[in-house]
Amino acid sequence: MDKRIGVYICACGGNISDYVNIEKVREAVKDENAVVLSKTTMFACGDANQKDMDSDIKENNLSGIVVASCSPKLHLSTFRAVSERAGLNKYNYVHANIREQASWAHSDNKEGATQKAILLVKAAIAKARHAVSLEPIRIKSQNSVAVIGAGIAGIKAAQALSAMNDLVYLIEKEEKIGGSLLKINTVAPETVSGEAIIKRLSGEIAKEQNITLLTGYQVAESKGNIGDFTLKLQKNLQSGEGNPSERVINVGSVLVATGFDSYTPKSGEYGFGTIPGVVTLEHFNSLLRKQKEKVFTVDGKKIKSVAFIYCVGSRQIKGENSYCSRYCCTAALRSALDTTEKFPGIDIYHLTRGMRSYGKQELLYKEANKRGDLFIQFPDREPPVIEDGDGEIIVRVKDILSGKRELEANVDMVVLVTGMVSAKGDNTGAIFKLPRGRDNFYNEIHMKLRPVETAIDGITIAGCCQGPKNSMESVNSALAAAIKSHSIVSKGELELEPIVAFVDEMKCSWCGKCLQTCPFNAITPIDKGGKRIAEITNSVCKGCGMCLPVCPEDALELISFTNKEIEDMIDVLSQ
Repeated sequence: MDKRIGVYICACGGNISDYVNIEKVREAVKDENAVVLSKTTMFACGDANQKDMDSDIKENNLSGIVVASCSPKLHLSTFRAVSERAGLNKYNYVHANIREQASWAHSDNKEGATQKAILLVKAAIAKARHAVSLEPIRIKSQNSVAVIGAGIAGIKAAQALSAMNDLVYLIEKEEKIGGSLLKINTVAPETVSGEAIIKRLSGEIAKEQNITLLTGYQVAESKGNIGDFTLKLQKNLQSGEGNPSERVINVGSVLVATGFDSYTPKSGEYGFGTIPGVVTLEHFNSLLRKQKEKVFTVDGKKIKSVAFIYCVGSRQIKGENSYCSRYCCTAALRSALDTTEKFPGIDIYHLTRGMRSYGKQELLYKEANKRGDLFIQFPDREPPVIEDGDGEIIVRVKDILSGKRELEANVDMVVLVTGMVSAKGDNTGAIFKLPRGRDNFYNEIHMKLRPVETAIDGITIAGCCQGPKNSMESVNSALAAAIKSHSIVSKGELELEPIVAFVDEMKCSWCGKCLQTCPFNAITPIDKGGKRIAEITNSVCKGCGMCLPVCPEDALELISFTNKEIEDMIDVLSQ
C-alpha cells in the first residue's frame, strides 16, 4: 500500500511561530509525495491536538505521521503513544525538531529560520516514506539485582530492593561494609558516629533473607545485557585466603555505588608532607577518635590551636577539580565542634573561600560562631601561605572582609579539608563501560530527567560514584536507583527498542573493525554459510551507529536509519 502521511507543524505557543512562519512551512510541504494531510497547531502536545491526531489517523487511513515541533527528547514518546492509540505502529512516526534546530538557533533571521524549518520537515517526510512497522525486542528478565559497593548508598539501595521482594547481591571489595562512613566521627546534623550507623545497618542486613552479602569480592567480568547479566566475582587476595576464589551470579540489573576517594594533597601543597603538623581532615578525625586523655596531644605535643583550610582539592582555580565537593564545609565544622567539645579552650581558625554548609548544616556554622571559632575568607587566587615556625606553624592569609588585610597566626596544627575525587583503582567503570563526565565521576543520562540511569541499559548509579554528595543525598539517590533497577527486574519481560544495527551477510567478510569500535560489546564473529561474518546481539545493541562507518564493505546498516533513508534526507536538505 502506498504511504499516506499526515504532517503537523506546531507553533509551540510562540516559541516556534515567533521566528518561523509555520503557515509558510505548511504550504511548502502540503504537496510533497505521500502527504495527504497537513495542519498547523498551537500546541501539538496538547490534549486537544492529540485527540485530533487520533481522529485524523483513523478517518484518513494514515500510514505515517510527521510532527514538526520541539526536541524529540521531550515529546517523541508522546506522539508515538498517540499513534499507537489510533492503531498505527509507533515506528511509522517521525519527529522533526524545528524549535531547537530552527527557531531558537536562528532567532535573528526569521526568513532563514523558516527556510530551514521547511527543509527539516521535508527531510522528515522523506524518512517517513521509508518507515516500516517494527516490533519491540522482548527479553526475559532475572528478578535479582547486583549492588556493587556497600557504603551507605549501596546498603540503603539493597534494603530498598529487598523490601520490594527483589533478590539482592550486595558486593563489597573490603572485608567490612560501611565505606567512607566508617571514618566519620560524627555524622551531621545528627550526633551519632558513622560506625554506629553502620553497626545498626549491618544488623538489619543480616536479618534480610533477600540480601546476600559478599564481602571481599570484586566484579572481574561482566557478560550479557539488561535483564540477564552474568557477573564473575573474584575474591580479593587481601582477604587473607591463599588463592582468590571465584563466584558467578546472574542478575537482571546492576546498581553501582562504588563511592569516592578523598583528595590527596601534593607534596608541599599547604606544607603537606613537608611541615610537621599539616594533616588532612581524614587523618585529623582519626587522631581525634583515638584521643583518650583530657588534653589533645599529637606526637607528644599539646595542641592548643588548629587552623582548618577549606577547598583543598575542590573549586581549584589551577587544577582539574573545579567542582565543589559539597560535604567538606559541613565535615570540617562538625570536626571543629567535636574538637572543642572534647577539648574546651582550643582555638579554632576556619580559612575558607566562602562557606557552603547549606540546609540544616547552617546550624553547625551558627554553633561554631557562637563558640568563638574565627572565620576568615581568603581570595580565590590568593590562598593561605603555610610556613614552618620552629615548633609552631605560621599561617598567613589575606582576609576579604577587612579589605584583603594580611593576617598571621601561629598554630599547632593545620587541617587540610580535602574534597572528593572519583575512586581510584576501581575497575567497575571499565568492566561495564560506564561513561564519565569532565569531573571523572560516572555520568547519568540526564541530571533531571534520568538522574540515576546510565547509557548502558540495566546499569544504574547511586551515591558519590556519580559526584560529590553528603550522606542524605547519597541515600536519596540510592533509593531512586533502587526503584529504577526494580522497574527493570520486576517485569519478568522487557521491551527494548528495535532500532539496532543489522548485517548484510552477503557483503560481510569478518575483519573485526566493527567489534573494536562497538562501545557495548554487541558484535561477535560467527561462522555461517562457509565464511566468518559479524552477528549483532540485538538485546545489547544501542543503535548508536558507530560500527557503520568503519566497515570497509559497507555491510552494516541501522534499522530505521538505512543508507536509502539517510541519502533521501540528504537529497532534500541539499536542495
